Amino acid sequence: MGADQLPSLKGSGRGRVARQRLASGKAGTHYTRTALANTQSASEGIEPAPALNPPLDPLPPREGWSLPVARTLKALLLSASLLASPALAQTIAITGGTLALGDGSEPIQGGTVVVRDGRIVAAGANVAIPANAQRVDATGRWVTPGIVSGFSRVGIVEVDAVDSTNDISANDSPFSAAIDVVPAVNPRTTAIAISRSAGVTRAAVAPGTARSIFAGQGAVIDLGDDMEPITRARAFQFVEMGEDGASEAGGSRAALYVLFRNALREARDLSRYSGISGGAGAQRQARANDQRDLPLEEVPGDRMLGSGVQRGDDVLLTRFDAAALVPVLQGRQLLLVHVERASDIIQVLGLKREFPNLRLVLVGATEGWTIANRIRAAGVPVIANALNDLPASFEQLAATQSNVARLKHAGVPVSLGQINNEEGHQLQWSAQYAGNLVALGKLPGAAGLTWGEALQTITSAPAEALGMGAEIGSLKTGRRADVVIWDADPLENGSTPVMVLIDGVQQPLENRQTKLRNRYMRSTEGDLPKAYQR
Repeated sequence: MGADQLPSLKGSGRGRVARQRLASGKAGTHYTRTALANTQSASEGIEPAPALNPPLDPLPPREGWSLPVARTLKALLLSASLLASPALAQTIAITGGTLALGDGSEPIQGGTVVVRDGRIVAAGANVAIPANAQRVDATGRWVTPGIVSGFSRVGIVEVDAVDSTNDISANDSPFSAAIDVVPAVNPRTTAIAISRSAGVTRAAVAPGTARSIFAGQGAVIDLGDDMEPITRARAFQFVEMGEDGASEAGGSRAALYVLFRNALREARDLSRYSGISGGAGAQRQARANDQRDLPLEEVPGDRMLGSGVQRGDDVLLTRFDAAALVPVLQGRQLLLVHVERASDIIQVLGLKREFPNLRLVLVGATEGWTIANRIRAAGVPVIANALNDLPASFEQLAATQSNVARLKHAGVPVSLGQINNEEGHQLQWSAQYAGNLVALGKLPGAAGLTWGEALQTITSAPAEALGMGAEIGSLKTGRRADVVIWDADPLENGSTPVMVLIDGVQQPLENRQTKLRNRYMRSTEGDLPKAYQR
């Protein structure tokens, strides 16, 4: 069956989904989607579901396109509505495309992905297709995992300069580490729909610092078209340990490290009331980067906040802030550290000597390539900027676009995020940044990545760094079915998603930009609003 003849199943749309805890049963840790019963009668038959994803008129041919290609794109968008409402027993097979698993391997020609109940059942070459599977013919397309942004502020800011729409920093709040970004995430932020239509399906969202080096607790979200965006709340604590941190600590790096050590010691004193044995003592057994063995929501933390807890008269942190740092101290919560300068990175790595349970992730690390062997030896992952090619500050004097590849070649787990780089708005640059890493390998004196390695930096690598590699970021069996079908190589400029699935649910590709494009692309003067009339 050709792409122009794909079947289409009418469904109730993504608005009719409920949240369900994962099988681990840990309350509030993270959630998945499961569809409610399909209210459409079977007698209504098989037909497109334009209410979910209204098909665009074929776009005018652009350079490299022909009219048949544009028509095929429209056909794929129409037929893709078969994924609109994944019933509990629904099985979907995406066949015939160039398949990339997101694990660093190279693409597979004519690969197949099988999805059941919002999870990946199988992906690869020569995959058996269940007899009851609904098929999507992706011949001539590329199929990848959804892009994972390793660091962003998407969903917590609309207009940077308008305070009422900007929840990144709490400039007048008495709290810092205790701040939880979750209540501020707005899934209807313009940038979420734009990023989703560019293939971004998950993102780490971090608050910003204000009056302390600690910004607060960030979350991992999905970019789906619903009002339940949180994949994992309180996934990490974020702290500034470079120039910005020195400024917040009183003006020097020396003051910064005193403040950091004091904060964790206050947390250690409070942790005696946490009810977790060994939490403040020697190094605990290494665990995966998640909270399943003891989720934050199940910690008997009320005792730490109770009236019977005695604290010294000289404490600097509020009780809530100190309590929020206890999971960091005990190794139950990741600590994302923004640091750029090589000497600052060395100081951060050295903190594990005093606080052995810290689970560090370096963010930025512009000069990381100069001390890559030390970072590898520490076993600390890096979420780097891809486009730091000039020294934007004195802590980035050794900036080079080869940073990511040199870290990778040295054995450092490295992925891409956007710190101080339009991180609230421009996640759609992710694929282009990864593509640049491939192109760098062709420049004399530069270091680049293979195609598979580059895709990995925006899929499974950030998921692993965030402790969610078993859930998102690749097309391995059991992962959430975040799948993107592209019209061409996703790491080439101009390639566009023609289908996006999150948890196996098809997403609309419409956003504010496409609406404006469609409104004015062919408008005559008489069709324009009054403000445009002359």
